[in-house]
Amino acid sequence: MNSREKEAYLREYEVLKKKGKPFFPYAVAKDSVMALIVALVIVVMSLVLGAEQGPKADPTTTSYVPRPEWYFFFLFELLRVLKPPELVPLATVGIPTLCMVLLLLLPFYDRNAERRPERRPVAMTAGILTIVSMAFLTYLGATAGSPTSIDLEVAPEFKAGKELVANQGCLGCHKIGENGNEIGPELTEIGAKLPAEGIRRTLINPSGIMPQYDQLPEDDLDELVKFLASLQ
Repeated sequence: MNSREKEAYLREYEVLKKKGKPFFPYAVAKDSVMALIVALVIVVMSLVLGAEQGPKADPTTTSYVPRPEWYFFFLFELLRVLKPPELVPLATVGIPTLCMVLLLLLPFYDRNAERRPERRPVAMTAGILTIVSMAFLTYLGATAGSPTSIDLEVAPEFKAGKELVANQGCLGCHKIGENGNEIGPELTEIGAKLPAEGIRRTLINPSGIMPQYDQLPEDDLDELVKFLASLQ
């Protein structure tokens, strides 16, 4: 935009400004009324249709599978990709904060007056890549399996026990490979530390806050012990 175009723009802006109405109180009043209408509609829908509620929370369960809301699926999938614990702060705080700061500062560092997409290849490419990346990660997060699954390749005879360990909530306290938590002892090489009978006794009569697994069917308990004993 040269000086002549800028001057013409400013003259046109002043003419339109005199014909229009001030932002306060006209636009503020309209926005306030619309916000009030939306709030009333939400209240009425909640009273008439009711608010969806899930089952009562049980803080003692170890089998609960946490899932984020759909608009956090891309961050959820990012955490699944960045499995090393030292990179978790980067995925949860660093990357989202950096992107938010760059978005807020966009009017200050992007001073290009051109607005036609084909004349802004760098900005358009960055914007499209960001949208595609978020959409792809959101899709992966929405279709991902249980976050308590175990990413270990095992022999066919141990697959049933592997699924039992994941479904019984063992990863809520124990870590196996890259999955799980470190509240209790790590089980990645538990088979090298305890024999199968020792593992069985621990499951039936555990110490501390670990739940008992003596109510499991005998076949399921055998499969569970067989899988844990294979971790060496």
